[in-house]
Amino acid sequence: MMKRLALVVAFLALAACTGSPSATPQSPSSGAPKLTDETLNHDGRARRFLIHDYSGGKPAPVVIVLHGGGGHPENAVDMSQFDVIAAREHFIAVYPGGTGGTPGGRLLTWNAGHCCAYARENKIDDVGFISAMIDQLVTSGRADPKRVYVTGMSNGAMMTHVLARELPGKIAAIGPIVGAVFGDEPAAKGPIAAVIFVGQDDRTVPAAGGAIGGNRRDGVIAGLARPPADRDVTPDVAQADYWVKTNGCTQSPVESLDKAGKLVEIRWTCPGKADVHFYRVANNGHAWPGGKAGRAEADQPTQAFSASETMWRFFKDHPKK
Repeated sequence: MMKRLALVVAFLALAACTGSPSATPQSPSSGAPKLTDETLNHDGRARRFLIHDYSGGKPAPVVIVLHGGGGHPENAVDMSQFDVIAAREHFIAVYPGGTGGTPGGRLLTWNAGHCCAYARENKIDDVGFISAMIDQLVTSGRADPKRVYVTGMSNGAMMTHVLARELPGKIAAIGPIVGAVFGDEPAAKGPIAAVIFVGQDDRTVPAAGGAIGGNRRDGVIAGLARPPADRDVTPDVAQADYWVKTNGCTQSPVESLDKAGKLVEIRWTCPGKADVHFYRVANNGHAWPGGKAGRAEADQPTQAFSASETMWRFFKDHPKK
């Protein structure tokens, strides 16, 4: 199992940092944040999550950040850079961990239905875990229940879609990064606002759809005993199409092109402010635009566009009704 998961991690080209956790970004104007490392017992497992609370003790917005396949909570702090925004805007950033079969709690995945690896193969109840975590944040008085948001990268983005489908009563809006849907998703339990980011140069979760890894033969997929997913992904914009249909968006979208004529943004205005925005980010592969790569050999994110800043503006404008 350890060998197969290590191969999966290399295949996904996601950030699986095995060194010491990086220091939390600080803002001189934010005051002292409350940083806690917490666990919640769910389904016979102790599930870990980091809480970086910049709220000053008042019920505040919460942004839940899901690491990618083979990542871990500290990894998500660095990649997303959401602590920098939380310090400035006085909200709470939460970094939960998936599950894995290796010692040390560093090579973790989420059960997003068709992906990925350990969590999928073991049918881990990640929806139940995140739902219980949200309840704990609300009942403890830390979270504003109308302003709970979820984002994540790759496998974490796929899990973000699952959570939105299953928990629209608890989540105000989502912001998946370089993720995908698989084309056989069940109907969502309700509408939800969504801002979606993909990389124009992403070969790991290919823009045109297909096998995760893009059927590459450069050593990334060659020799892999089992793929991390059991189904190909659909084209990147299918993520937006799913939520446009779910949210009952009937107005024609507004599209923007770059100087080369490539599609870079589509915006749908939808009933009840369940809007859908889709960004295809130039000069960005399988990485968090404006954030940090998890390891040196991973795709390096563009610094010309910040997904986290754009996402936070969207989130602020889309609290739960």
